[in-house]
Amino acid sequence: MKNKLGPFFKDRAVVLLSGGLDSATVLYIAKQQGHKVHCLVFDYGQRHRREILSARAIARKAGCPVTMLKINLPWKGSSLLDKTLNVPEHLSLKGVPSTYVPARNTIFLSFALSFAEAIDAGVIFIGANSIDYSGYPDCRPNYFKAFQQMANLATKKATTRRKIRICVPLLRMTKAQIIKAGLGLSVPYELTWSCYKGRINPCGCCDSCRIRAKGFKEVRELDPLLL
Repeated sequence: MKNKLGPFFKDRAVVLLSGGLDSATVLYIAKQQGHKVHCLVFDYGQRHRREILSARAIARKAGCPVTMLKINLPWKGSSLLDKTLNVPEHLSLKGVPSTYVPARNTIFLSFALSFAEAIDAGVIFIGANSIDYSGYPDCRPNYFKAFQQMANLATKKATTRRKIRICVPLLRMTKAQIIKAGLGLSVPYELTWSCYKGRINPCGCCDSCRIRAKGFKEVRELDPLLL
């Protein structure tokens, strides 16, 4: 069967795994393409640890090793880092919301680039999306193009013509398209966590919950987290 999610390329890969729906889908895309996946999970002082637990569970289900990396962002600057700030409870696709963590993808990709070079991985997967997203500037196509150019200059592997690719397979997909692709790959969405709040059940009100709900509604499937 022809692979519609990208070329089959067998190589060691680093997958940035947050525990959310998108990163879980990317993990299974990487596995489907035949990569030997190493998951990289960040504990960066986020509002709750629920997504970290989800990331561990997803990696375990997929049979992939996990590297946990704890970093500290003491300057806060985001409602996902500062509990004195309220997480917005409305869907807004205008402007940059308070849930934006300053330069988060740049920080994460920089660590992933170092990790990939250290373990001789040829590709880094990240589940960023530029269509059904919340206005984050580091989720735009031009950003990833620029980071790829930087990676091509900044690594020893690149000097030996073995460049590390930055792979963003969901970049131009809607949330519905992502979910449909993930269902075809048997992604365990029941293990994922998208809500910005660390409750027992998703709040259903934050941007992330609303975008997720819209995606499942469009593919006419029930979200397993809500069953």
